[in-house]
Amino acid sequence: MERSRIYETVQRSGLAPLTSCSHRVASRPMLSAFCERWQPETTTFHLPFGEMTITLDDVASILHIPVTGSMISFSQPLRVDAANALLVELLGTTDVEASRETEQCRSASVRLLWLREHFSTNTDASSDDDIEFATRAFLLHQVGCTLFADKSATSVAVVYLELFRDLSMVGSYAWGAACLAYLYRQLTTATRFEVQQLGGYLTLLQAWIYEHFPDMFSSPDLSYTESRPRALRWRPHVIPDTLQLVRERLDRLQISDVCWEPYVDHRAEHPFPEIAWYSGCIKCGQVVEPYHPERVLRQFGYIQTIPPRPFTPPRPDRSILLEQYWERWTDHVLTDQSRGRRCQYSGSGESVAEYMAWYDRISHRIVQPPQMRSGFTTDARSSLPSHAASTRDTVLRATTLSFMRHVISEGREQSHDHLWGALNEAYNILSGSDETSASHSTPSPDTRPFFSPPTFDYPPPASVDPQPPIVPPPPVTVAPPAPFADPSAPASDSTQSTTVYVRSKRTKKT
Repeated sequence: MERSRIYETVQRSGLAPLTSCSHRVASRPMLSAFCERWQPETTTFHLPFGEMTITLDDVASILHIPVTGSMISFSQPLRVDAANALLVELLGTTDVEASRETEQCRSASVRLLWLREHFSTNTDASSDDDIEFATRAFLLHQVGCTLFADKSATSVAVVYLELFRDLSMVGSYAWGAACLAYLYRQLTTATRFEVQQLGGYLTLLQAWIYEHFPDMFSSPDLSYTESRPRALRWRPHVIPDTLQLVRERLDRLQISDVCWEPYVDHRAEHPFPEIAWYSGCIKCGQVVEPYHPERVLRQFGYIQTIPPRPFTPPRPDRSILLEQYWERWTDHVLTDQSRGRRCQYSGSGESVAEYMAWYDRISHRIVQPPQMRSGFTTDARSSLPSHAASTRDTVLRATTLSFMRHVISEGREQSHDHLWGALNEAYNILSGSDETSASHSTPSPDTRPFFSPPTFDYPPPASVDPQPPIVPPPPVTVAPPAPFADPSAPASDSTQSTTVYVRSKRTKKT
């Protein structure tokens, strides 16, 4: 069926890249391990060598959606009766249909399935009003299962429909900034002990990890061209590691393992957005989050200095002041003095001499306790001093001693190959290499799909139950659904969930 009239409006909205960007597979151990290192006060990941975060430049390069424009604001949460009126006005439903749907969702939301069932049959032959209703439904579905995916993975808040009232203005919003604020808030919420689910656009988070840690987790698509969003550069896959092993890999990270400036080859097609230097608040409706480029200068090619204290974002009800501040973003970018000096070598990740000493005072480099690392025997764990610090040297020394003690206990009558393997294993541990023996841990492959193919019919996809990890922490369910699909293609349902694991206690923060 021809739906070119709908797709023309989607193209002008700036949201068309989302129809093809979404990853169908999520690596749960990888996402969980990074989620554990998220610090809400700074909105950054705290890694062994310092801070990193997802910037507006990352959003623009990975998704190719606009990061400049009007801030997405809502004066107050939408009540159910107001949501029903909005559905009648902007989607052309009846009062009975709207009330029935919000009652089923038990909130001012509608199901993604309901949107597909009621509006996916419209074609170019439909009336102008029906085309307009179907286009709004398409865009609402699109942001509901990508940029603003909630924890249910099945519904979207009706309040976003207000953004599509005037379809000619949809492209004027800073969708990338709103998406980033929403993901920041979802990561912040997931760090709480009682929270067991994670929302937000996980394709953005996963592609960001692939871009900055390509040697550790990524699998590139050799057919990729730089004219396409960087999310399509990677073949999403499930890494054959458990959460514990990924934690240990992150604990062993060094500056040289990071690709600090991954978009150099992408600049010809997609120039650097100057708004990425903006220092202030970003907003998505009632969500307001701080944005601190001064804490991640190395991601912009500059030498990292000790940043100022993170600021507390204002209340969402002060939306007018926030919008005015955002509209004058050129007055609030980091000055040349605040940026400091560029790194001597591109991508070197340099920092001032006193930075790491300061970082050690305000954060923890190591997440995994030494006695809980893979390769430890029960005797080794019990013999570890209680006052042992969770530092890199302590971890590597204790792990190596534990492994060598096990080899020595097997006696003198061992083959040369076995002894060579033991020496190689000890060398890998001390050097931080990931080529460790499979006998220390059992990888837990996960083939459960993340996003289903974007179609309109949405047949239920098959899923594969994953093997349980070695050390199962509290589960956090991440279930982003499939995109609403290209209007010219059939669609498929994707309400299956993906479980990631988040630590139960947060580390020290600023």
